Amino acid sequence: MGNSVDSATALVSRKKILGSKGKSREILLKGTGNLLLIWSIPIILFLFWTWLSLTGYLNRLFPTPDELLRTTVRLIEDGTLALNLEVSLIRAFTGLAIGGSTGFILGILTGQFSLVNKILNTPIQMIKSVPRLAILPLVLIWFGIGETSKLILIALSTFFPIYLNTFHGIRSIDRDLLEMGKIYGLSSWEMFKNIIFPGAISSIMIGFRQSLGDTWLILIVAETIAAKSGIGYMATNAREYMMMDVIVLSMVIYALLGSLSDLIAVTATKKMMRWNPAYRRT
Repeated sequence: MGNSVDSATALVSRKKILGSKGKSREILLKGTGNLLLIWSIPIILFLFWTWLSLTGYLNRLFPTPDELLRTTVRLIEDGTLALNLEVSLIRAFTGLAIGGSTGFILGILTGQFSLVNKILNTPIQMIKSVPRLAILPLVLIWFGIGETSKLILIALSTFFPIYLNTFHGIRSIDRDLLEMGKIYGLSSWEMFKNIIFPGAISSIMIGFRQSLGDTWLILIVAETIAAKSGIGYMATNAREYMMMDVIVLSMVIYALLGSLSDLIAVTATKKMMRWNPAYRRT
């Protein structure tokens, strides 16, 4: 009897182990498939680029993959790439922190309080309608060509997406949920923490993703104007000497930074929205 129980237990344990291995293999295959789909177009473009370089159809001014690789290794070894990348990242995330936090706070205030909305919303919309490049000469005159002007440009560009989406998210909260919160006697802070913020987080994170994209776009402009360091400066300096390999490398770095930051934002959104079935399915 004891041997039969032991055999049955061993058989169940073996089935569990095989089942877990099969499940892990399935997850791995699914993850690999998704990764290939995500990077399919960049891989195809890279293969096409390699084919053009091998067959001699590639424009002489455009670098080949091996030239780009050698340039990357050289800039890594002499520390140029690390220095410029560090400067660009500090500028980008400092400007994003300033503009994003300001937009988030004002979006909450205008979304929750009608008086604040009446006072602030109109001037904010007026400033939003002015193109960033039109503001650029004024920013340079007021703040000079140092780091301050660059941070202000980035902060202005990242402010509006987060502000507008925070405002929209709060104003889109179901009124019945707010009434229910009042019935249960929730304080203003409890109402915000348990109903308003969770209901608006999806819209807020959309604004955050938009701000991340705008960060890299305006960073290119900021670093091509009287900058002495940064990826944009590296590309501008290379343009003066027709160093196409460095220019293409700068473009690739901006593209990778944009993709990586968006991936981080998407992952953070999924974690914050785990309670929502729609996000658990993605």
